[in-house]
Amino acid sequence: MTGTFHVIKDGVVYELTRLPEGGFFITVPALPGCTSYGETVEAALDEVSEAIDLWVEVAREKGLAVPPEFDLKRAS
Repeated sequence: MTGTFHVIKDGVVYELTRLPEGGFFITVPALPGCTSYGETVEAALDEVSEAIDLWVEVAREKGLAVPPEFDLKRAS
C-alpha cells in the first residue's frame, strides 16, 4: 500500500510517502528540498537528520534564513 502521512517528532513535522517498491521517502516541509529515504519509518527519520544538518549548514553559508526550531538545535 502506498500513501503519504505526517509524523511529528521533537516538534518537527515530517512528511513520509510509502513507496510501491518498498521503503519511505521523507521530506521536511519547513526546509524546502530537504529529503531522504529509509527502509522503515524509523530509518527514514534517522537518515533525514543528516539531511537537515546539511540543509542548515548550506543555508547559513548562503546567508539564508533558518527556521528557529532548526537553528537552535544545530547551532555551532
